Amino acid sequence: MIKKRPGWRDYQARLKKRESIHRWKSRTPVCISLVLILLFTTHTLFALFDATPSDHFLISPDNMEHTALDNRTRKVSTRLEKTQVQNLLTRELLLNTKVNTFNIPFKGRNFRVETTINTGLQQYLAKKIDRSIAVSLGLIAMDPESGRILAMVGFDRQECMVNPCTESNFPAASVFKIITAAAAIEKLGLIPDSRLKFNGRKHTLYKSQLKEKTNKYTNRITLKDSFAQSVNPVFGKLGSNRLGKSVLEWYAEAFAFNREIGFELPVSPSTVTVSEKPYHLAEIASGFNRETMISPLHGVLLTSAILNHGTMAEPTIIQRIVDEQGNTVYQGSQSVISRPVRPETALVLKQLMNATVRYGTARKAFRGCRRDRILGKLNLGGKTGSIANRAHDVHYDWFVGFAEEKQGPEKIAVAVVVGHGDKLGTRAGQYARMAFRHYFLDIFNRKKIQMVKAECPS
Repeated sequence: MIKKRPGWRDYQARLKKRESIHRWKSRTPVCISLVLILLFTTHTLFALFDATPSDHFLISPDNMEHTALDNRTRKVSTRLEKTQVQNLLTRELLLNTKVNTFNIPFKGRNFRVETTINTGLQQYLAKKIDRSIAVSLGLIAMDPESGRILAMVGFDRQECMVNPCTESNFPAASVFKIITAAAAIEKLGLIPDSRLKFNGRKHTLYKSQLKEKTNKYTNRITLKDSFAQSVNPVFGKLGSNRLGKSVLEWYAEAFAFNREIGFELPVSPSTVTVSEKPYHLAEIASGFNRETMISPLHGVLLTSAILNHGTMAEPTIIQRIVDEQGNTVYQGSQSVISRPVRPETALVLKQLMNATVRYGTARKAFRGCRRDRILGKLNLGGKTGSIANRAHDVHYDWFVGFAEEKQGPEKIAVAVVVGHGDKLGTRAGQYARMAFRHYFLDIFNRKKIQMVKAECPS
C-alpha cells in the first residue's frame, strides 16, 4: 500500500508546532528563575513582618540602636519577658531603695522603671534596721491579693552585693509547720480544737518522743495550742506516724518548695528533701533541721496564701518599664502561682496564726497591741521560727505573718528573718510589728483626711 504524502497545509502546521515547542523550551529556565526569586522575596517579607519583639530587643542591640537613631519618630514594638527584666535589673537589687521610680541605661538605651515600692514604708523600715548587732537581715512586705511588693529592706555583712530577701540561704525552721498543719487539716481532718498527745519537752525532738505511748507523763494539747507554742514532738509525730513522705512532699511543692518563683529579680528556689526514714520525716514536719531552706520572699508568699483564701499570688515589684520613646515595654500583672489549700483550710490556718500572736511564741513581740490605737484595730497573725547554723555562730530568727483591718479591706503580709551574732538584737517579730503599725498608721491618716474632705467640701 502506497503511503499518502502530506499536503502543504499539514506541513505548515507541523512547522508551527515545532517552532512553538522550541520557543517554550528556551523560555523555561527564565520562568523557573523568576518563580524562585518571587518565592524568596515573599518569604523574606513575611519573616520581617512576623518577627517577635524579642528578635528586635536585647538579642540584637546594635540593630535596635541604629533603628532608634534613624527612625526617631517611629514606634518600635518591644515587649520584655521577666527573664529579660532580670537582666535589665542585674545591677539594681532594689534593696533599701529610697525611690519607687528610677532611670537605668542598658545596652545603649535608657529606660524608666516604675516599681510597686511604698516609699514611706520602705524608708521607715530602712532607718529602723539595726546593723550594729545582726549579721544579716531580710524584711519583705507584700499586698497578699495582688502580689505587689511594698517594701524590701535588709543587709548581709558577709556578702554586701547579695539581696537577702531573694536568697534561700536561711533554714526554714518552724515556719515549715505551716505546711505540716495544712496537710494535717486536709488529710487528717484536724480542727483547731483537735486533741493531740506528746511526751517530753515541747522544743526537743528525740526518737523516743515519736512513739505512740500514753502514760502519766503524757501531755495533751490542741492543734491550735501546739502550733502557737511550736511544739516539735506533736508535729514530728504527725509527719512520721500519720502523714508520711508523699503527703509532705505534695504539700511542700503546692506551697512552692522546689519550684521556680516568677519574679522580676532572680530568686533562688526554696528546697526541701523528704526521705522515708521516720525520724527524718519528723524533722522535716516540725522544722527541726537545717536542710530545709527558704527565702524571705517565699516566706511572705506562704502567709499571703493563708490571708488570700488559699491562693498564692505571684510576686511583682515592677509596675511598668518605659523605653526612651515612651513605649511600655513591660507591665506588671496579677497572676497566681498555685492554690495549695482550700479556702476553709486557709481560715483554720489563720486561726492558728492568730493564736501564735495572742499567746504563743510571738506574744512578747506583740505585747499590748490590743491597747494600741493602731494595732488594736487590726487582726494579727503569724508564725515564728528559730534555729542556729551548723557552726552555732549565727542564730536565725523568723517571723512570717499578716495584719488586716477588722473593719475594712486593707491587709499586708510580712516576712522577716534576722541572723543574730554573739548578741541578740531586735527580733524578727518586733520588726514585723513596726511594719504593721507604720503601714496602717498611714492608711488611717489618709482615711481621716478623706472623711474631713467629704464633710467639708470646698
